[in-house]
Amino acid sequence: MKINKNTKFANFILLIVLLFMFSNYVDKEKNALENKPELVDLVYPLLDTENSRWFFFSSASRPFGMVNLSPDNQIGGAWGSGYRYNTDTIKGFSHIHAWQMAGVSVMPVIVPKENPHSIFTDFYSKFSHEKEKITPGYHYLELERFDIATSLTSTTRTGFHEYAFPDDGNAAILFNLNTMLGPCENSNGTLEQNNARELAGSVVMEPTRRRPKPLTVYFKVKLNSKISNIEKDNKTGNYLVNLENPADKVLMKISISYTSLDNAEQNMEVELPHWNFDETVLDSRKEWNSLLGKIEIEGGSQIDQRRFYTDLWKALQGRRIISDINGAYPDRTGEDFRIGQLPLDSDGKPKFNHYNSDSFWGAQWTINTLWGLAYPEIMEEFVYSLLQYYKDGGLIPRGPSGGNYTYVMTGASSTPFIVSAIQKGIVTEDLDEIYKALKKNHMAGGIMEKSGYEHNTQLGGGLRYYIKSGYVPYPIPEGKFGGHQDGASLTMEYAYQDWTLAQLAKKLNYDEDYQYFINRSKNYANVFDREVNWMRPKNVDGKWKKNFDPYQAVNGFIESNGAQSTWFVPHDLKGLAQLMGGEEKAVEKLNKQFEEAEKLNFAAGTSHALESHPEYRRVPINFGNQPSIQTSFIFNQIGRPDLTQYWTRRVIAKTFSGLSTETGYNGDEDQGLMGSLNVLLKIGLFQMNGGTEDNPQYQIGSPLFKKVTIHLNEDYYNGGQFIIEAHKNSTENIFINKAELNDKAVSDHEISHQEITAGGTLKLEMGKIPSKSSAIK
Repeated sequence: MKINKNTKFANFILLIVLLFMFSNYVDKEKNALENKPELVDLVYPLLDTENSRWFFFSSASRPFGMVNLSPDNQIGGAWGSGYRYNTDTIKGFSHIHAWQMAGVSVMPVIVPKENPHSIFTDFYSKFSHEKEKITPGYHYLELERFDIATSLTSTTRTGFHEYAFPDDGNAAILFNLNTMLGPCENSNGTLEQNNARELAGSVVMEPTRRRPKPLTVYFKVKLNSKISNIEKDNKTGNYLVNLENPADKVLMKISISYTSLDNAEQNMEVELPHWNFDETVLDSRKEWNSLLGKIEIEGGSQIDQRRFYTDLWKALQGRRIISDINGAYPDRTGEDFRIGQLPLDSDGKPKFNHYNSDSFWGAQWTINTLWGLAYPEIMEEFVYSLLQYYKDGGLIPRGPSGGNYTYVMTGASSTPFIVSAIQKGIVTEDLDEIYKALKKNHMAGGIMEKSGYEHNTQLGGGLRYYIKSGYVPYPIPEGKFGGHQDGASLTMEYAYQDWTLAQLAKKLNYDEDYQYFINRSKNYANVFDREVNWMRPKNVDGKWKKNFDPYQAVNGFIESNGAQSTWFVPHDLKGLAQLMGGEEKAVEKLNKQFEEAEKLNFAAGTSHALESHPEYRRVPINFGNQPSIQTSFIFNQIGRPDLTQYWTRRVIAKTFSGLSTETGYNGDEDQGLMGSLNVLLKIGLFQMNGGTEDNPQYQIGSPLFKKVTIHLNEDYYNGGQFIIEAHKNSTENIFINKAELNDKAVSDHEISHQEITAGGTLKLEMGKIPSKSSAIK
């Protein structure tokens, strides 16, 4: 067949067009990949910052960093302090934002030519959010009063500052060492010049109500500009470091240590030997990207994705390293201060870091699962840190600060955390010794006997009544010691924690102990009043509290009310349902609570909301604090997984969505607990009992995204990655109609830890209406 010239020419033109189109497609795909934002750029650090507390906000810091460098515009009190979005005045850049710890505040200034001494007390400056830039590990803002551009970043133990001073004016840096800073008074601040570019100092963090003993922080300062002189104001104790012919960009490194100046200097030498500010910012981004990248998501809106990575970022914050690069750490568990030493590996490096931490109260539903799944290396470090406190002071803490026991919150909240790490195979050595340490906390003389912040007695926890009578009375007859002496809550909390300890006793073949703690775990039933169908406090004589109102807050219940806390039986929900008259009645009761709670957005709200809308205090289910954050997943275990899927999606939509400075967690974000909760709700995996049984089970919820990939740590798990695919997922298709794990049907909406960590794919077929298998038969 002959092909005429016109046909040849047409085909040639068509080929050119196709090649051009393909080239354009490749270029677009390449550009899309190159322009794809890094995960750190999806994080919205300003979330909920109108409601910050001292350790809430973080910007120029590394994960769990000893240094938590960020600007402060409110400096008094643990609550309502630190960085608050609606306050327009910077009062300093401090290096420690931790549970009951604060210190080393500095401020670049221009010293006025007239009345220069006034700068010691008058050094605050306005700033504008319009000229501010914040990403994990970096914070930039401009001090308008002094015309100084400031940039902040850090390594784990060293803060790195970059200041651009104006050409004219006397450039200086004010060290505000003796001040109320966050939760504690800073005192006895000292600063000395070592040479033309180096300083050294220390400051004492005075005791607080929660942290009963003082702690000294030592710090080393190095600058790239010469120091002309140092002035001290005897009235305030502040120091002014005047600079001689400052460079175009003044760089300052400040490293800290809770043990010595020598260790502060070593922390800097090892972590930040150079002066490349941009390189340090880049290293910080890489570290954050690596951790955030452990969980990849596809689908959802851009805001959904940004909120997810903001929540995940929050889950890796709040709790802080207190050990030096060489493993030295402060120990205040005894009468006198001592410098402890962490065990070293064959290379002479510490085997783990030592930590400062708020309580693990509520961690069973949050970091237990998230860290154990995506960050087992972090979970292992925290377990060994808790055990180091036991070796030093004789008790595993529930919330240590500055090497102190703080007795924050109640019970033995570290028990579920440690047991979960063991059941997941993360901690495998010295299990018998660990069990003995945990058991000590559950017996007379252990931490269960102490109520919140009860430093000097062991009466407030009511443990002897719990052991003798099977419940903690309300009120406790001996009087008020510490805080949180709410007997009904304490009874339920102890019962759950006893159950988790029983699981470890069973694993280690301590048969008598297993039976003993299993029997104690049934004590929750002793505070359930069948007549009113609620958990209800009763006094030492066994009489129910009169005029009981299940919606009245702190009425025998810790940071909650009876309606919220009635469901705190994560180890025996079927038993609770039977007390209520069966699973159908339990479902009906809980569903009504959710219907009422939705009118108040499922949360008691922020302090501002409580002031303006007191009805929030009476919310039936509160996702703004720990006692009832598990409740949407209860339906899974009492016959109605469709209601778990429905109400979890409603909670996400109304309570944990969007990006705003005004809201975000609608209550109390305790050092990553609420951020962790959000991540778990949005990927559709949850552990009701905190992952404390043998081969822990995960309950399946309704994932927000069409695909979730969890990259498993190969040092702990051999599965490579675990993928959740939610086909046809949308805001309408929220119900699971079919579930398959590696092409095999999943029953009971549960999968095991071994199944997940072995790797594979969980395929979910989503629909607008529940499947028949979701209904009670």
